[in-house]
Amino acid sequence: MHMLYLWHIYHKEGDIMATKKSVSVKKTTAKKAVTKRPATRANSKAAITGIGGHITASLQSVKLWKSLGAEFIGTFLLASIFIVGQGQPIFILFGMAGIVLMLGAISGAYVNPALTVAAWVTRRMGWLRTVAYIVAQLLGGIVSFFTLKTFLAGAPSPDAEAISFGANAPELFSALPLVNIEGKEWYVFFAEVLGTAILAFAFAYALRALRAKDTIGAAFSAGFGIFIALMIGITVAGYVSASSILNPAVAISLQAFDASFWSYAMYALGPIVGAVVGFGLYDLLKNEKA
Repeated sequence: MHMLYLWHIYHKEGDIMATKKSVSVKKTTAKKAVTKRPATRANSKAAITGIGGHITASLQSVKLWKSLGAEFIGTFLLASIFIVGQGQPIFILFGMAGIVLMLGAISGAYVNPALTVAAWVTRRMGWLRTVAYIVAQLLGGIVSFFTLKTFLAGAPSPDAEAISFGANAPELFSALPLVNIEGKEWYVFFAEVLGTAILAFAFAYALRALRAKDTIGAAFSAGFGIFIALMIGITVAGYVSASSILNPAVAISLQAFDASFWSYAMYALGPIVGAVVGFGLYDLLKNEKA
């Protein structure tokens, strides 16, 4: 009888332990099920606010605002050099090299909406940064024009005697009027495409040099790239008595745009097409092992 009593107690305890294990397994499963629900809600919330959250986070980024400030300053300087140097490529060479040395490590020193759009097309830049860069660059060109215009207003006008000897009132350097090229707009359009393609090809290497912390190499590449591009662009456009600018933001400073379609086709669309071609050609030919 004693043995039977012990056997009965042993099996009863075993049943109790098995019941406890099953209960603990159920509790663990229930906890896992509970912990999965918040993750699903978080994912759905992130999907809903994805674009808005990306914009908000970007606008709160100090690094982005520093880059925009650098692009504004760089475009202001480049446009001012174009006007003061009267579009001479040698002055723009040193000006562009200096801008890259000063600002390249901050924003890349694109200072050109055409290069910025091409960087987005070739996946070098996100869409939000692209839009922000373009706004900063256009503002830089506009402010450059009005700043120099303000200083010019303080210059003395020539007197009657000076005018009799052929002196003229001082005025800002500007693009040649489009009335001189009626019927030859395609020549200027392709001059802008060709010149900006050369510029973009050189600038693509400058961006690569900046990523490698080679600021000197980037400055030389960007400076000589814009020098060669302008030498060719100015020469080709000069055959039809037109200007070559290669930069929509600078074109604003040089008063190149008017109410006609062709002014925007030549000095805005042309540089964008050329920049995309230049970046694409560089990506096609570059040595990945270099």
